[in-house]
Amino acid sequence: MIDTKLNTLLKVAECRNFTAAAKSLNLTQPAVSQHIRALEDDLGVKLFERAGNRLILTKEGEKAVNTARAIRSLYNSLLRDLSGAEEKIREMRIGITHTVESNRITEALARYASQHEDLRIRLITDRHEKLCRNLKNYELDLVIIDGMCDDPAITCTPLDTDRLVMVAAVDHPLANRASVTAEDLQKEKMILRLPASGTGNMFLNALKSKNMTIRDFNVILEMDNIATIKDLVRQHYGISVLAESACLDEIARHKLAAVPVAHLDLKRNINILTNDRFEDREFLEELLHIYKSGI
Repeated sequence: MIDTKLNTLLKVAECRNFTAAAKSLNLTQPAVSQHIRALEDDLGVKLFERAGNRLILTKEGEKAVNTARAIRSLYNSLLRDLSGAEEKIREMRIGITHTVESNRITEALARYASQHEDLRIRLITDRHEKLCRNLKNYELDLVIIDGMCDDPAITCTPLDTDRLVMVAAVDHPLANRASVTAEDLQKEKMILRLPASGTGNMFLNALKSKNMTIRDFNVILEMDNIATIKDLVRQHYGISVLAESACLDEIARHKLAAVPVAHLDLKRNINILTNDRFEDREFLEELLHIYKSGI
């Protein structure tokens, strides 16, 4: 049903090379080149520019690739809907950031799914930017992120408010403080999220607002896995700055201590994002009710 030239375009955009794309598609290289030329003739634009042995998408090419992804996603969604209609099971694809994954929203989703036998939820964890892009391309039905998505085609529903806090072992000298300062953190070994993560980026921006940089701190390790960071903090390898919602279970069981960082703006909103195809308002309302009632 989907024009094969669109599949070729997506593969060439992924491989950035005609030969590699041809091998992956089990086509000849001339056939792949012909597909791209035919698309360029149909659209009246140039899709790729050459840069040595690699291909670079033009601005028009980026628009074509995004549209091709949306077409493929809508077609795959149709296949799932038709298959699910026979099985009387509907599938919902939900994207979630690493930070929010540790929030109790995952438990709310599990509770909702357990109460609706006709629903299967597929949870995809990734970075903020990729999730928003996949939502816009209809590869996801909704996204739950810490922060916003600046796109007029995306609808935002507030879920909760969160903040970043200093996280330390319960017997750490700073653990019983009412609050700590950035200067207190500078004296400690730190294990942080990667700068590209929402948490890492927010901490960097907060420091920047106070004319500080991450180089002013003794960061011994950066990684993307929140569970590993919490485990290392519990073992006294250092302290961290994490979303409070990602540590609620450990805080409740007295495995970690969370202390506010004074004079830094570390509050943020957790939002549910949907695209223009999302129509299941009943799902949203019930999910919000489950979440806000404390599971």
